[in-house]
Amino acid sequence: MTPTLVRQHVSHAVAPRVDRSARARDWSEIQERMLVPLYETVYDRLDVGPATRLLGLRCGAGLALLMAASRGAAVTGVDSASPERLALARERLLPALPPGRRSGPPGTRARTAARLLDGPPRDAAGAGADGYTVVTVLEPTGGLAGDAEGLGDLLAAAVPLAGHGAAVVLAGWGPPERCATSSVLRVAAEPAGPPRGPGRWRPARRDDLEEVAQRAGLRPDGSGRVACPFGYADLDSAVRGLLSTGLFDAAIAATDARRVDKGLTEALDPHRRPDGTVWMPNVFRYLVARVP
Repeated sequence: MTPTLVRQHVSHAVAPRVDRSARARDWSEIQERMLVPLYETVYDRLDVGPATRLLGLRCGAGLALLMAASRGAAVTGVDSASPERLALARERLLPALPPGRRSGPPGTRARTAARLLDGPPRDAAGAGADGYTVVTVLEPTGGLAGDAEGLGDLLAAAVPLAGHGAAVVLAGWGPPERCATSSVLRVAAEPAGPPRGPGRWRPARRDDLEEVAQRAGLRPDGSGRVACPFGYADLDSAVRGLLSTGLFDAAIAATDARRVDKGLTEALDPHRRPDGTVWMPNVFRYLVARVP
């Protein structure tokens, strides 16, 4: 997110001039919580609990993993795109353990039955003979050109680690007309080059998630929508939170941070309330697929 608009991954062709440590902290402190309703809905639907072995791809700062662990699940998070966010996930999930340990004193399982890995999915092997029972990508996909294709490849590499019939959950933006933030996100597209350029924002498409599942050889098994409003204490928090998603990095690289900040501030103005807070209703989608 990283209740968030979730962080999206930007192509390596884009080299935005941003402070990644500050962005990661803004993600974890401001933006990531926006997706809590999505996480809760998915975990309720899949009955995530002590019997769950969960693999979280693109786990970011780890809030979704922490929520699964609090239900008793054994969680493994993988993220090779943002070491800064992964460091924050380690602070959340492994607060008192030396490197290499997976368990702690009695009564600490919800905070310590976890592994966090900076690398490809194959590094997450070791979930037991039956493999992972749930694989998640709860960072919304489909908001950047090329992101869905990359996610399909990532899932294809992770599927062999999951057991037969394991649930794979993908998340994405809902219809633009149901997401007030869509009008603000257009700031990310205007100065960022060709419409199909890698890393450039684009509106979510209706079948983004289904196309990713098909690319990875998964069988769709239901979907749903969840209201995830974006609420901020003030305009500055809104700008920082949205920038932390990474959706504006291509625009910053194509122009400069001041221009993007100015565009964001103007686009957010219609969503300001008389008390100075910022409020934008949004709907996110999720797809449940199964490992054949």
